[in-house]
Amino acid sequence: MATGLSAAERGCLLIADVSGYTSLLLASELEHAEDALNDLIGRVVASLEPVLTLSELEGDAAFAYVLYGTFSTSTLLDTVDRAYDAFRRRLRDIQHGTTCTCNACVQIPSLDLKFVLHDGQFVRRGDKLVGPDVIVVHRLLKNTAAEAIASRGYLLLTQACVDAIGVEPEELGMTRQVERYDDVGEVVCWLEDLRARWEEEQRRTRVYVAPEEASFDVGFTTALPRELVWDWLTSPARQGAWKGDKILQVAGGGRQQTGATNHCLHGEQMTVEEIVDWKPFDYYTARYEMPVVGPLLVTYELSGDGETVASFRGEGFEGDRAEAWAQVGPTLVSMFEGMGQALKQAMR
Repeated sequence: MATGLSAAERGCLLIADVSGYTSLLLASELEHAEDALNDLIGRVVASLEPVLTLSELEGDAAFAYVLYGTFSTSTLLDTVDRAYDAFRRRLRDIQHGTTCTCNACVQIPSLDLKFVLHDGQFVRRGDKLVGPDVIVVHRLLKNTAAEAIASRGYLLLTQACVDAIGVEPEELGMTRQVERYDDVGEVVCWLEDLRARWEEEQRRTRVYVAPEEASFDVGFTTALPRELVWDWLTSPARQGAWKGDKILQVAGGGRQQTGATNHCLHGEQMTVEEIVDWKPFDYYTARYEMPVVGPLLVTYELSGDGETVASFRGEGFEGDRAEAWAQVGPTLVSMFEGMGQALKQAMR
């Protein structure tokens, strides 16, 4: 006789929770506060998908999950950054665009967003998840993180999650924290100030090879979603399947981002890739040391609605470097063309 029980699965459990909403609700007009919350949560959920799957909305929070092996660690953390960016930008638009002077509209810009990520085993009952780790991740919403890092916009990763996804929190500048609960005991956590990270990104100088400035522009089009193409393009584990190289990250704390350095080993040859700009899931720019021509900036860009257009563009050259490029350019362009076709083939 069939039991109807689902098999246990393992993945990363995530809760995105709006900080400060309860206080706003108690001190302002219910209708305006609810409209703002629905708008903000809707944008957060849209930014989490399709990397994460929504389990349920829980008032001012969204509970979602991703099964291990479907996306890389960097893509998961990039998705958190994207959701936080969408939240902050919407707050800014509300602040600049509203003429309403009610308490809700005045106080909405004071809201913030926190994320809790925990490694866990769970059973799916329809969209709902059940299991002890589901309880733990919800317990962690009540924590002392905001006081520890003086920010209500943060990412909290449990040690179990850090171990499961393979990041080095100290190298990434995270703060260690221990939370204690009567029922689940001590939970070791790592904290990242997302608001400070977001503000730094707003100030960052972009390094971007525009189409009109490029010495070459090659690529392909695919029906796959941009997030999946990004994961194949940037994940060291997946790059080996289409580059034919062994990819070793020697700096970056286990996460691809600005400042990360990768060594691409092809036989006895090694190419060093330094990421100098990182804007998921739109583009990233890397610097390579190439023969004859020297340093080469390449922007890998994804665009398109409904389908993904991938473009690999190299910087243009002038003077002596233009002459050097004339010697090696055709070979390097052919190499990047081959990489694009190999990537498209690997994703099938």
